[in-house]
Amino acid sequence: MQHKIRKIDVHLVSEPVADGIADSTRKVETIGFLVVRLTTDQGIEGIGITYHEVGGEATRELILRNMAPRLIGRDPLDTEVIWNDFFQYLRGIGRKGLMFCALSAVDIALWDLKGKILGLPVCKLLGGGRAKVPVYASGGWTSYADDQLVDEMKGMVARGFRAVKFKIGFDGGRNLRRDAERVRKVREAVGPDIDILLDANNCFDAATAIQLANRIREYDILLFEEPVFADDLRGLARFRRGTDIPLATGEHEYTKFGVRDLLVNEAADYVQADGTRAGGYTEMVKIAALTQAWNVKFAPHAMENIHLHLVAASPNAPFLERLLMFETITGHVFRNAPVPEDGFMTVPDLPGLGLELDMDFIKERDEA
Repeated sequence: MQHKIRKIDVHLVSEPVADGIADSTRKVETIGFLVVRLTTDQGIEGIGITYHEVGGEATRELILRNMAPRLIGRDPLDTEVIWNDFFQYLRGIGRKGLMFCALSAVDIALWDLKGKILGLPVCKLLGGGRAKVPVYASGGWTSYADDQLVDEMKGMVARGFRAVKFKIGFDGGRNLRRDAERVRKVREAVGPDIDILLDANNCFDAATAIQLANRIREYDILLFEEPVFADDLRGLARFRRGTDIPLATGEHEYTKFGVRDLLVNEAADYVQADGTRAGGYTEMVKIAALTQAWNVKFAPHAMENIHLHLVAASPNAPFLERLLMFETITGHVFRNAPVPEDGFMTVPDLPGLGLELDMDFIKERDEA
């Protein structure tokens, strides 16, 4: 029986971020989820998600005004056809940024629908994979005092995480001595058996990032994320040549073309494309294949409940990222979102993404 999309709903839910947290380059005041619901003529609903700190209203309007009319009557199984239709239709207003956040949320909802129509988890549609996936905890803002940073990292370990990530770029990246000191304090606090990941959030130039990386290499760092501006491919490649700490980047890339350029320029050891930005599952499958072809790690950025099926099905994907900043809103938006246990997340054995929305909360908080 052929299914057709009958209805599109878009919800915007935001929450303030407590304590004025900041990384090396900006203060985070608000986070939010944009939720897309696609309903078929058979009454089956698929859900997709993107997130925002700013710009959620524009993304919602783009979906409702420009994308929804072109979705009505479409077969939700035609994910490749629909993706390419929107890529061409919207290319004049953006091949990155908010346009791709909108397309990503719609595409994820289509894949959720596809799994529900076929009665299979998305992981099975991708060829199957691991039942459980390692997950690391991510936080540790540069706005934290040293004791607060150490306490949060120790708390992550106490919760069962075997890998933790925190921010560097203290004082906007102008104080390498303090960065090195904070890395030392965390390593001494968590011990030798916990993996440490660092995130500079684009704040350094290549020479400075290399200097810091070589100053802290004795602390056994698993990866160094976004040491320079995300679009500075030459700077990323220079960093990679200047230290043996693996380089992670890609959360600000969009589409397979952006990831291709990272790989061609030898500018990543871990590719961190985000499916809720980079083009949804349809594009992330291609991005995962590119990373396999280049024999580098595929490590999607944040949004672990959306990336869970994809990472489980990707043999070169080492882990998921649990960004603690999103824990509260994730718990509110979903009734049944998987949570880490002993450093692993279990893939739901349910059709589609296996996620159920808490529509009572969403309707109460929807910024319509």
